[in-house]
Amino acid sequence: LGGFRNGPDSPPPSGNIDFNWAAPSTPSPRWENSPSLPDMATNAEPLSRPLFGGSFSAIIPPHSMDVSDIREIPDNQEVFIHSGTDQSIVIELLEHQVQVPDQEAARYHFADMTSSNDATGVEGTEIFSVEPVGGDQIALQDPSSAWFLSGRQQVAKFNEQARNTVMIYLALFRLPQYSTDILITFNDPTEISPFSSSTEAVGESSSSPTQPWSLEQFRATVRSFRLLDPAIFP
Repeated sequence: LGGFRNGPDSPPPSGNIDFNWAAPSTPSPRWENSPSLPDMATNAEPLSRPLFGGSFSAIIPPHSMDVSDIREIPDNQEVFIHSGTDQSIVIELLEHQVQVPDQEAARYHFADMTSSNDATGVEGTEIFSVEPVGGDQIALQDPSSAWFLSGRQQVAKFNEQARNTVMIYLALFRLPQYSTDILITFNDPTEISPFSSSTEAVGESSSSPTQPWSLEQFRATVRSFRLLDPAIFP
């Protein structure tokens, strides 16, 4: 099911808030050049679903599986995996890093993810682009800033030695009024080591009738993410 920091088999990241509820080798297309929200569904009609007990909602791509139906995950996360690939989308509510300027915050969280994935200093781990996202491009109201990062990491699944090339697409919403940074991350493996257990998932996906998630479908998730009930925050 994936062994990245943002994957369903990883432990809770540091700095979490206890809310007390039960690739390609080139940068991705720029955010402002992506299609508008109604054009982003491909394999099925987009599904807007409640998140975190109905406090948030977002469009989740088709062929998704909610990992909480399979195993326990931290209360500050929503984790979805593709039913036929090793892709995953993770939504995290994290402590607002007040000491980190807005323009550096996406890089900060990517570096934290790199450390958690034990990918620090590994060749092939890099950031391609970081760009601001305008308030008119997202449904979430009143973030102090929003950012979209494209990067790549060489990640070992579970405790394996073999490393897979994983494109990391990270959207960051900063909500200092709620002492919260919200991360929405798309883990998209692009090169799988033949010695990785992910090889089995890739073999299954090659014969699966479902299509992998696209970057545009992930952007639809980011654009549609909205807060419905601020009472979720302490």
